[in-house]
Amino acid sequence: MLTELEQKVIRGLQRDLPVTARPFQEVAQELGLSEEELTAIIRRLMEQGYIRRFGATIRHRLSGFQANAMAAWSVPDDRLEQVGALMAACREVTHCYERQGSDIWPYNLYTMIHGKTQAECEAVAQRLAAAVGIEDYVLLFSDAELKKTTMRYFQE
Repeated sequence: MLTELEQKVIRGLQRDLPVTARPFQEVAQELGLSEEELTAIIRRLMEQGYIRRFGATIRHRLSGFQANAMAAWSVPDDRLEQVGALMAACREVTHCYERQGSDIWPYNLYTMIHGKTQAECEAVAQRLAAAVGIEDYVLLFSDAELKKTTMRYFQE
């Protein structure tokens, strides 16, 4: 069970954190804690499995990237780790993850590619395909950005 203070900390973290050198400092002040107290509680919650990770959401359109494509790749299982590592290292790729393929959809590795144009995204995919020797892939382009919100586990 989470203590009242732990729930308060999670409430304070379930929003966008400020983009600063010390993002937890502002949250700690709002909660009436020192930054050290807050980070100690966060570490404990991570060790206990209540917090698994912190992630960043890139608002790519505000950053000047008007096109993005989900590239779905059909990669032999014995090459997934190697190919995934190479693709994840590409600066135009912001997400790279494995999913189970099927008979009707054989794609098991996914990368999100960002670019200024669709042609730029296509060129990145072609470069990745050549670098890893995978020719079986499809590009799924986004038409609109519908949702980018942070999970809410406890309401105010």
